[in-house]
Amino acid sequence: MKKNFTRPVIYFIGSLSLLAFAVTLSSSTNQPEKWTATDDGDGIVLVKNQNGPTLGYSSKSGLKILTVDGLAFKDLNRNGKLDKYEDWHLPVEERAKDLASQMSLEQIAGLMLYSAHQAIPAMGGGAFASGTYNGKKFSEGGIDPSEPTDQQKSFLLKDNLRHVLVTSVQSPEVAAKWNNSVQALVEGAGLGIPANNSSDPRHGTSSGVEYTAGAGGKISQWPDQLGLAATFDPEVIKEFGHIASQEYRALGIATALSPQIDLGSEPRWVRINGTFGEDPQLDADMARAYVDGFQTSTGESEIKDGWGYHSVNAMMKHWPGGGPEEGGRDAHFAYGKFAVYPGNNFDEHLISFVDGALKLDGKTKMAAAVMPYYTISYGRDVKNKENGGNGYSQYLITDLLRTKYHYDGVVCTDWGVTADEGKTPDLFMGKSWGMETKTVAERHYKILMAGVDQFGGNNDSAPVIEAYKMGVKEHGEPYMRARFEKSAERLLTNILRTGLFENPYLDVNNSKATVGKAEFMTAGYNAQLKSIILLKNSNNVLPLKKQVTVYLPKKYTPSMQGFFGPPSKERWDDAVGPELFGKYFKYTDDPSKADCAVVFVSSPYGGAGYDKADVAKGGNGYVPITLQYGEYTATHARVHSIAAGDPVEPGVDNRSYKDKTITAGNYNDLKTIQETKAAMKGKPVIVVITLSKPAILAEFEKDADAIVASFGVQNQAILDILTGVAEPTGLLPFQMPANMKTVELQNEDIPHDMTCYSDVAGHTYDFGFGMNWKGVIHDARTEKYVDLIKKPVISIKRGMVSLACATPGVKIYYTTDDSTPAFIEGNEYSKPFKVAKGKVVKAIAKIYGKNNSSLVEEVVK
Repeated sequence: MKKNFTRPVIYFIGSLSLLAFAVTLSSSTNQPEKWTATDDGDGIVLVKNQNGPTLGYSSKSGLKILTVDGLAFKDLNRNGKLDKYEDWHLPVEERAKDLASQMSLEQIAGLMLYSAHQAIPAMGGGAFASGTYNGKKFSEGGIDPSEPTDQQKSFLLKDNLRHVLVTSVQSPEVAAKWNNSVQALVEGAGLGIPANNSSDPRHGTSSGVEYTAGAGGKISQWPDQLGLAATFDPEVIKEFGHIASQEYRALGIATALSPQIDLGSEPRWVRINGTFGEDPQLDADMARAYVDGFQTSTGESEIKDGWGYHSVNAMMKHWPGGGPEEGGRDAHFAYGKFAVYPGNNFDEHLISFVDGALKLDGKTKMAAAVMPYYTISYGRDVKNKENGGNGYSQYLITDLLRTKYHYDGVVCTDWGVTADEGKTPDLFMGKSWGMETKTVAERHYKILMAGVDQFGGNNDSAPVIEAYKMGVKEHGEPYMRARFEKSAERLLTNILRTGLFENPYLDVNNSKATVGKAEFMTAGYNAQLKSIILLKNSNNVLPLKKQVTVYLPKKYTPSMQGFFGPPSKERWDDAVGPELFGKYFKYTDDPSKADCAVVFVSSPYGGAGYDKADVAKGGNGYVPITLQYGEYTATHARVHSIAAGDPVEPGVDNRSYKDKTITAGNYNDLKTIQETKAAMKGKPVIVVITLSKPAILAEFEKDADAIVASFGVQNQAILDILTGVAEPTGLLPFQMPANMKTVELQNEDIPHDMTCYSDVAGHTYDFGFGMNWKGVIHDARTEKYVDLIKKPVISIKRGMVSLACATPGVKIYYTTDDSTPAFIEGNEYSKPFKVAKGKVVKAIAKIYGKNNSSLVEEVVK
């Protein structure tokens, strides 16, 4: 219940007065008050300025209000006068500079911290959910779930941390109340700097949850980022950003640790599912739309230059692109620490950043923050010749990002890069790649000198302060003080322009009404429908008539190893809940009674590329990552890896896995398709595959009458496509390889460089392929993004080979030894050449800084 509120305030006569004295809100003076105040009933006081912002503060924090020229301001540092950083009239840059100059070393060090993952409430289980409340675990009962944990209070007050990474929340109501508690806590401390809470992406779907038009939910559900890319429509992504930002702000989140805009050029990489696919121009447009959607406030919510109360700072990641992981292994682990560039294609990995997220259409101009990836971008430091993690690289951060591309926003490391690594390469621990033998403080110092502002996953200010002292010893106090203040200004800018200094508090009822509101749920569901791809539709078997009798085999989930704890147990579940399925079809478990079968499967689970069992047998631990279900032997893998070396695997100077064998963990998915095909005795079989990365469909395509692909959508959306409630419009955001040979021969850093699978109808599953009920889709989207660089034409006459491309300004690169062409001078085409019979000519066309064509190849006969 809101009520008028009267309490002591500090009042100024005129904006230049230095005299202050206490009055009440109802006082009358020569300068009439141009503001009113109300208490929301929970201790949050809202002060409404005429033609100015509404201020919010906690009655428990001890903060007072200053009145200057009749307007209200918050006396955040409690000094009885209006400082520049407290004056909402002034430009954000001036306020940030003033506040940074007032901060102590300890306060700036705390501002540079970004917390480890925080669950609300802390349930007490796992590394991302631990915490206590006055020494008690939440599971013991009697604890308010919105109360900050003991650990949170410590790092907020003791370590001066102000950036908190939020993971799971019990409900929007609990999240809002927790935010208000945290803001009241920090408002009463030091200079009154509010908390800038953040989140990793949290709008994924729950496949079994039913969508009902007009009904709300916990939060709007959208397809995975690859699914957003499959729409090939930046306006869908901008709408997502606009909606997600409102839901984030209603949860107390003002920074998004997204978008992930790595170029998905390596098809085996586990994190390709979080990208916008493999095309640099599509990636750039999607990145731009995403950041514009998240950061832009309009109308009454705008404060200035597009920033405002609906704005969420977007942290684009992972500079300069984490996609080209050698062999597809991921850099969360020591076995995947190297990103490699065998194709000499570093420039295309920068496009989504420099032409996308740093070149916005909206008024905020560029992404507010940048996160480098864990990877060592092997051989990319052409200045200092260092091979360290990207966050440690002065060349990548200062010389490239800040100097060449004029970026002066926040740079924050990925989580845990200053911590010690595990005792073996497969342990999920610290990721100090290239700095493994240095101390924690030395790592912090190296990062600071590289030009980074913030340390992800670090709650402790002590090593930051120690790094400062190292800098003083090397460069002197004035230099290091200026260096720290510069980072403080950048960090404070992102807090100021989102309005948190004026009002960081949430209306709990508004949060409950905003998060997952019906119109947001509808927008997310429509995006899911737009993301679904029809790859095959023999004899127009789709759409199915409703209430036909369908055989639906169980869905297999293999045992999988997560970051922590023991592997999960394998299981067989209903592919679709019976109640939902019954609204579309009649179910039978007897194939002989079915009109058709629908088989739900997932991408082949091809492993992580490292297996300690191989070490136990005397191997180096490195094994293939497969994109097929059946047994695969890596006969075409590299004899010697491009990069190798880590202190925990002494003597391992070659990470090759050549001639080793692996079978996908979910091989049962292939068996289910084959068994269903046999059981149906010629009746239609529809395969629905959830893709998390490219997959080799050659193993089962001939057994399927129709193939539908999706990227993390609700089962209901799939059923709406199968029955024609909606027509498929999605397009492949990456190539689907013909076999594992082309996967091994492709260059990790070059997109569009595989031989793609062609089905029995002659359709090639290349980037941008998709079908609707009429056939292959050719529309404005394919015109804009597909074959942007035309494929080279190979002409062979009597052993003489000539190459040509219809796209002006390209360079053509070729090989004749069955390898995939790298973009190097030795492979550049200049004139016809002679090749012996039986040789394979491969060619790719490229325009530097823009894109490259798909691969073409031909055997000389």
